[in-house]
Amino acid sequence: MSDLKALSPTELDLATLIVNTLTLEADPEDIDPDAPLYGEGLGLDSIDILEVALAVSKAYGVKLRADDENNTKIFSSLRTLNSHIQQLKAA
Repeated sequence: MSDLKALSPTELDLATLIVNTLTLEADPEDIDPDAPLYGEGLGLDSIDILEVALAVSKAYGVKLRADDENNTKIFSSLRTLNSHIQQLKAA
C-alpha cells in the first residue's frame, strides 16, 4: 500500500520550489502534501502565496491569476496546487 503522505516527483519539485522561494527552514520531502499551505500547516501568508505564484509562473510557465475565484481551493495544499499546475501545463 502506498504512503499517502509521500510526495510524487512533481509534488517534490513544487515543494522544493516553495522552500527555496520563501527560504523556509523545512525539508521539501517533509512537507505533508495535504497540509494547508495557508495559516495552519505550512503557515504561509498572503505575501508568501504571491511569491509562490510568481515563482510557479516562472518555473512552470503557467499563469496563476490573483483574481481566480478558485484560489482558496487551488492553494489549499501542496497537492491541490500541484494538481492545478499539472492541469494548466497539460492544457
